[in-house]
Amino acid sequence: MNHLPIVVICTSLIGAFASPVLGKGRPWLPGILARIIVPANAVLLGILLAHVGDVGVFHYFVGGWAPPWGIALNVDYLSLYMAMAIHVISTIILVFARGDLGHEVRLDGHRWYYTLFLLLVAAMTALAFSNDFFNIFVFTEVATIAACALIAIKAYRECVEASFKYLILSTVGSGFILLALALLYMVTGHFNLSLVAGEMAAAAEAYPMNIMVALVLLIVGFGVKSAMFPLHVWLPDAHSSAPSPSSAILSGLVVKIYAVVLIRVILTVFGRGVLSTAPIAEMLLLLSSAAIIGGSLFALAQRDIKRLLAYSTVAQIGYIYLGISLLSESGTMGGLVHIFNHALMKTLLFLAAGAMIHQTGLRDITKLSGIAKKMPITMGVFSIGALSMVGIPGFNGFISKMYLATGAFEAGKPAFIIVILLSSLLNGLYYLPIVVRAFLGAPDEGEVFTRDRIPLSMTIPLVALGLACIYFGLIPGPLLELVRRAAEHLILL
Repeated sequence: MNHLPIVVICTSLIGAFASPVLGKGRPWLPGILARIIVPANAVLLGILLAHVGDVGVFHYFVGGWAPPWGIALNVDYLSLYMAMAIHVISTIILVFARGDLGHEVRLDGHRWYYTLFLLLVAAMTALAFSNDFFNIFVFTEVATIAACALIAIKAYRECVEASFKYLILSTVGSGFILLALALLYMVTGHFNLSLVAGEMAAAAEAYPMNIMVALVLLIVGFGVKSAMFPLHVWLPDAHSSAPSPSSAILSGLVVKIYAVVLIRVILTVFGRGVLSTAPIAEMLLLLSSAAIIGGSLFALAQRDIKRLLAYSTVAQIGYIYLGISLLSESGTMGGLVHIFNHALMKTLLFLAAGAMIHQTGLRDITKLSGIAKKMPITMGVFSIGALSMVGIPGFNGFISKMYLATGAFEAGKPAFIIVILLSSLLNGLYYLPIVVRAFLGAPDEGEVFTRDRIPLSMTIPLVALGLACIYFGLIPGPLLELVRRAAEHLILL
């Protein structure tokens, strides 16, 4: 059982390297391979979660070499929560890609697409489990390169431009992270997170400026990669121009794994002792509030449906950082549960938008009036995602916002409840008109929509995601229990 973390990572890596070879002359085979590996790993992670529930959390030493010489994987509830989210959502995206990929990527590029997809899944999983800075940096770079390639693989000019912008800004972020790691190694002599945390109190007393500069560099570096406001400028172009399956995994998972890494480092390595010496939490609260309001306002001004969804992601990342920065029990749970809830909602919305573009070729939301009459299933599940994003009771988005608002009250900062309510109002202003126009509007003159003709492989994931948004809105108990245990690891409860 203890070997399962490395097994999950290695099987995705092996699949990534095998795809180009197996797919030569057989472009359909890498897709089948990916759709076997990722859900199988999701099952293994479920088994590992049950094992951890029996024996408790543990560290896995790769090759049997313990730190500081060896590589350690941290197998706890936070790691498993994120790893399971990665594999469950990726499985749904892969099923959708079976029907949509041929519409967006040339046939000879399919084997490379699945190579990059599996490489990205492996890198994100490794980031979830990694317990040392060296491997965090390595897999951060692997994930960045794979994500950039998944955008540029569409081979349109706007995709290449967006990918290049993402690559340049992400490289700047990587430089900040590398400088931070050098400073931390200089004053602690370790890369392992647990060992660095053990030396942090002494290092902060002897070299307070080095520690503070390293913390700020990490926040900026991972802030760029996780699209923390105002470091988000690469995200709207990247997420809106990529193929729809790529948009879904980028918005639903990729930006969040960097946020999880940053949260883990801040709270378990630096700890409250360092945080209390500078207004770091207050700064993150202000930036997250600006993201929540600013991202929503930018989304309100968009006419391209995928660009609207991309700006919405900026606001939703703000929710995650807001919850953690409140430093309260409910706030922490709200931030963590929103990682999975938003992954469901935004994956659903991007895939539904991709289905509409697949059938109509239209991206302008003003030209989608009456589309629900011809694509009732697609628009029905899109409406579920939209209502979830607004935070209507009965949908999973409401659970996130309820815990965030409770966390703000517990922390004695009720002003942030107003921020959450205002954001819900803004979400309603740009999501609900799309729904109303689709169901009650009439198609523009000359615009003819054909009946839902998207493949079953695209319809099933959409329906599954819509049902999941309702299920976790009505029965959130199992998810909240896992989140509570994950939050405990952050030494906040």
